Amino acid sequence: MQNRTQARYFPHALTGLSLCAAAAFPACSATGSDDSEFQREFGVEQRSLANTGRNAFFVLEPGFQLVLADDDARLTITVLDQTEQIAGVATRVVEEREEEEGELVEVSRNYFAIDPRSGDVFYFGEDVDVFEHGKLTGHPGAWRAGTNGARAGLAMPGAPRVGTRYYQEIAPGVAMDRAEVVDLRATLETPAGRHQGCLKTRETNALSENETEFKLYAPGVGLIQDEDLLLVSAGPARAETTQKR
Repeated sequence: MQNRTQARYFPHALTGLSLCAAAAFPACSATGSDDSEFQREFGVEQRSLANTGRNAFFVLEPGFQLVLADDDARLTITVLDQTEQIAGVATRVVEEREEEEGELVEVSRNYFAIDPRSGDVFYFGEDVDVFEHGKLTGHPGAWRAGTNGARAGLAMPGAPRVGTRYYQEIAPGVAMDRAEVVDLRATLETPAGRHQGCLKTRETNALSENETEFKLYAPGVGLIQDEDLLLVSAGPARAETTQKR
């Protein structure tokens, strides 16, 4: 998952789970900012997950692509025609390519699955390649559910509510990003058009309490703002970009 404070993509009463799932896995209060208020148990093992689908704010369909940019940076998010087995689940691969001043600085392969019944989208990890002047320099922030105590987090709830709080990543010591839904009626003008009824999240990192960022997601589109990056285009990617690289 792309996070401008930590290279990574495509992400808190009742949680972001459906009402049915929330009844089975009670959430914490939405008041305050204590870590215990962010849900980290989602009953993933009891769900029948798919690697293709969508909810109101997250598209997990092969060939779908988002491009966000500002004056200096560009982020391309592509749902690939590939799957990866993670922790016993056939997940969909979503590639992110980040460029700064025209130079490739990061490529990540992110692994997602969706619950067709609730619409909840779960995040099973990422493989990360970081580049400097065209040379691979490392793999910071890489993790996979089922390895070293890591578990799947909730990328996007199927029935979001203001105040919903949840962990997006659960990889102790590596990646512990979490989100809170703070608005469901936001409006934003982007180079790709005007978007209304947007979901806004406040994202923090349990491993670094000073990190906070905001993201906006538009209905039927997905991510339209990631800090200074704004949506430039959304829709089908070129066929060759969805194949195995």
